[in-house]
Amino acid sequence: MASSSERDVEKGIPRSATITSSDDEKGSVLQDSQEPYPTDASECVTAEEIESEHDTMPIEPVRSRASRVSRVSVKSRLSRVASLASTVLRRKKERLARAPLPVSDLDNGIVGWEGQDDPKMPLNFPKFRKWLIVSFLSLITFVTPFASSILAPGITTMSKEFGTSNLTYASMPVSIFLLGYAVGPLFLAPLSELYGRHPVLSLSNAFFAVWQIGCALSPSLDSLIVFRFLSGIGGSACMTLGGGVVADLFPVDERGLALSVWTIGPLVGPCIGPLVGAWIAYTIGWRWVFWVSLIPAVIVTVVIGVFSTETYHQVIISKKVRRLRKELGREDLRSCYADPSKPPPPMKEVILQGLCRPLKMLILNPLILLLSTYIAFAYAVLYLLFNTIPMVFEGQYGWSVGLTGLVYLPLGLGFCAGLAVFASLSDKTVVKMTRANDGVYEPEMRLPACIFFACFLPITFFVYGWSTYNKVHVAVPLIGLIPYGFGLVGIWQPIQAYIIDSYPVYAASGMAAFTVLRSLVAAFLPLAGPKMYDTMGLGWGNSLLGFICIAMIPVPAFIYKFGGKLRKKWALNL
Repeated sequence: MASSSERDVEKGIPRSATITSSDDEKGSVLQDSQEPYPTDASECVTAEEIESEHDTMPIEPVRSRASRVSRVSVKSRLSRVASLASTVLRRKKERLARAPLPVSDLDNGIVGWEGQDDPKMPLNFPKFRKWLIVSFLSLITFVTPFASSILAPGITTMSKEFGTSNLTYASMPVSIFLLGYAVGPLFLAPLSELYGRHPVLSLSNAFFAVWQIGCALSPSLDSLIVFRFLSGIGGSACMTLGGGVVADLFPVDERGLALSVWTIGPLVGPCIGPLVGAWIAYTIGWRWVFWVSLIPAVIVTVVIGVFSTETYHQVIISKKVRRLRKELGREDLRSCYADPSKPPPPMKEVILQGLCRPLKMLILNPLILLLSTYIAFAYAVLYLLFNTIPMVFEGQYGWSVGLTGLVYLPLGLGFCAGLAVFASLSDKTVVKMTRANDGVYEPEMRLPACIFFACFLPITFFVYGWSTYNKVHVAVPLIGLIPYGFGLVGIWQPIQAYIIDSYPVYAASGMAAFTVLRSLVAAFLPLAGPKMYDTMGLGWGNSLLGFICIAMIPVPAFIYKFGGKLRKKWALNL
């Protein structure tokens, strides 16, 4: 028979039973404890964890034969094991504590998760599986913004083919795509919260891909505008649901990095699109930009449909409830996420509530409205630059259509630099501030970085505007575009994370509210770009945008300071 000390080594060291030293103590003292072993597996440090911490000292069962191992050597070995276990525990405590999962209690008719380590719970998915899902999501979220801007450099040649000299009208196929981005989330987000992220995302991706064919074969400018609008509706799903999927998979203290990876697509995609589109329009014709967009759209749509899975917690449990009702013949079973004090509403009412929820969050919550307005302006100006860069560099520097595609690269470099900085600091900052707040996390802890990044936005407009106006060496306006990319990603990410963390259950609806206003403004503000530059010139026209950016810097600072109180004051009944 193995002694209790030997079983500790073989089965894992219970925290309450064997380690009595605090985190601040360098050593670990083992005492014989009469406390029972914890039943929760998360309360144990396993031999595998300890071996991974100290590969040079594999854990072997301690034999109780006195002739081979003395009592002193056993205590010495256990002391070393406990010291390593203490190190593992300290590292585990660096993460924020996760709220306990609601578990099944069939005696009381409640269907939930099968324990805290239920492998079907998305938060418990293996890391490889989580990051695989995020990678698929990031790919499609790259393809649709890529398609949104790929036509921009070909506007001139397209307008000649369709026989229009009205530059504002010719720019509509670019802007109308973003209007589809604004309309789609209003019904795609609530549908995902009713039927799941996976089916809505897969069908929307297919819808987006089909209309690329329609755009490529458009017989007129009017038909192209209609097809681009429909394509934008389908392409909005990944932008709307992506934040919700990340919230489903990752706890708060790991969410910042995951959001950064997912956001690579919507930020870098619009910069790569014009670069590719310029050379396509210049060499083989503007219609080919849609065939080029179709190929990756089809591939990624198939991959997501086949290899991805449902992640929305409420929908997973709802499916489990329906299955158990059928298997056990118990109609009294209900989801652990359902309100027991209220009878289940009829499906018509559920759908209506879901459709109204994004607008309700946007209109009735001034915090979301204020932050969404800030992002809407910053995002719209990005597309204003996309639409006017060909005009500026062809007119001021005599560049060809193909060469102007290179102008979008500095924005992409700024995006990548901003993502790298945000990803490295965001989650660490949240953990540090939460500890300083007695372990209580507040969504406003995402916003301090936003204030820093916001200061970079106006730099671009003063440098880019006046250098192009005075025809300074082309390197100056190109370098001047980098701060905007750096600053935009730095305000986008914290605001997006703030909305998701404030309403994790309705993250998709929160992102829909965030996306609707942003896309609506981005659809129409860029149309004013040519007229603004004609009236005010490149110098003062861009300076006006810079002054507006300066005026908006206090927005995240205000919400960081007072957001906690105002969020409770304006709590929404969703």
